[in-house]
Amino acid sequence: MLTREELPECPVATTVRLIGNKWKLLIIRNLMYNGKQRFTDFLRTIPAISKKVLTDNLRALEEDGLVERKVFAEVPPRVEYSLSSIGKSLRPLLDAMSDWGEEYKSCLQ
Repeated sequence: MLTREELPECPVATTVRLIGNKWKLLIIRNLMYNGKQRFTDFLRTIPAISKKVLTDNLRALEEDGLVERKVFAEVPPRVEYSLSSIGKSLRPLLDAMSDWGEEYKSCLQ
């Protein structure tokens, strides 16, 4: 997890640093609105994301404390991803982004 010193001073820049690419936002969206997800669930519901990009972004979100990874001791191994409590606190932000996106699309001809 990042330390306070490693984050930008500006809170908006901090938010962008943590969730500011389209893949992270889509991963968080899936977890926020669909609940726990397995790796293949992300591949199925996020068009055009590669396995490597998905892996890298899941690891970054986990390292930043936004996503939790649970490994089940089964054969074959099963891994589920879910939002941490701090990750769940992003809900108002995602809801606002969704509302704004809908409003913007309705303004287009």
